[in-house]
Amino acid sequence: MNAKQIVKLSNIIGITSILLLLYWVFTFIVIEVFGLKVFRENMTESFYLSILGILALMAGSLIVNLMFNLTRIAERKNEDEVNTKSNRRKVLTLLLIFPLILIILFGGNYLTSAKKEKMLINSAKSIIESNKTNSDKLLNYTFSKSYIKETTGILRVLSATDKNFPSVTLIVKDSIKGAPAFLGFNAYYNESLDANDSIQPKKVNYIYQTTKEERAYLNEVFNQNNDELRYSSSKGVYELFYPYKKNGKTIIIYFSEQQRYGKIGS
Repeated sequence: MNAKQIVKLSNIIGITSILLLLYWVFTFIVIEVFGLKVFRENMTESFYLSILGILALMAGSLIVNLMFNLTRIAERKNEDEVNTKSNRRKVLTLLLIFPLILIILFGGNYLTSAKKEKMLINSAKSIIESNKTNSDKLLNYTFSKSYIKETTGILRVLSATDKNFPSVTLIVKDSIKGAPAFLGFNAYYNESLDANDSIQPKKVNYIYQTTKEERAYLNEVFNQNNDELRYSSSKGVYELFYPYKKNGKTIIIYFSEQQRYGKIGS
């Protein structure tokens, strides 16, 4: 391989590295801005570390060019005319890669969310059906210390049953000073309930905070006999509201998980 071939090869490597770096930065910005979860942990970390390899290629090609003192490229005039259309096609192809990257990223994020939804729903049904006795106990809601303690234990069991549900909350509808309110109970109860038998729990400490859309959904479940599941995902946070009804009684078991990585890949 002569000097001209080495210089040409270093130019190809350098240009390719610059393009890869440009696409990588674009991909990284899109992922971070929109909070997309596309690839699994190993692929994500490898993708982030690939920047070091790209920079190494760029540095290597630069050193080769400096060593061979590449300061100009001489081409014949007719070759420039022939290559003009070809260069335009190349530029257009390179530009089309950007929307292709967007399609891949948002498509991967959608597939991750859809896969997570299916897994959460299947796991929720499995947990409820395999714990019928405990699930039925949750239906007998009364705001009392004994109910809260029993519910805490049951939710701890449900949470530990499936690794897909690190967080489980029971949501019920009640009222505080005549105003309707949604209360939430999780696997971690207030230790003061055991500290002194004279201390009674307060509803205000168990208010379940919601958004306007969530309140509308919860009211439909408790007041309008709606039994549809509600699934949502945003920036790696996956939530599932699972209504459970029996003998005219209604509760909602809320499952949630926060995930740093996607589900696509190995």
